[in-house]
Amino acid sequence: MKQKPYPPSVQIALRALGRNIRIARKKRRMAVADFATRMGVSQGTLARLEKGDAGVSIGATAMALTALGELHRLEQLLDVSKDDTGLMLDLDNLPQRVRNPKPRPGSDSPVEGAIHPQGKVL
Repeated sequence: MKQKPYPPSVQIALRALGRNIRIARKKRRMAVADFATRMGVSQGTLARLEKGDAGVSIGATAMALTALGELHRLEQLLDVSKDDTGLMLDLDNLPQRVRNPKPRPGSDSPVEGAIHPQGKVL
């Protein structure tokens, strides 16, 4: 089955990632053969990764980052604490009003965890 082409924005991002991996490898003075061996892939797979081929597995990309000492960047890729859209959606889902819980029928004791007017937790 033939795969649909990726949108131009995805292709541009993958080419930029591949170019950045190639530059990082060269800055570390690592030959293609040595880098591919450290990644556990063939030189052909490395060449495809550095060209931005979308068919290269995420595992190969992770191994490239590991060989470069940059795996932490993958771990931070979509850090939920920095997901502005997700955080804004969370804010949109907050209740408009918060009310005190009603006591259960037949219960003379205050609600557990409620705060007494003098500030004491019951």
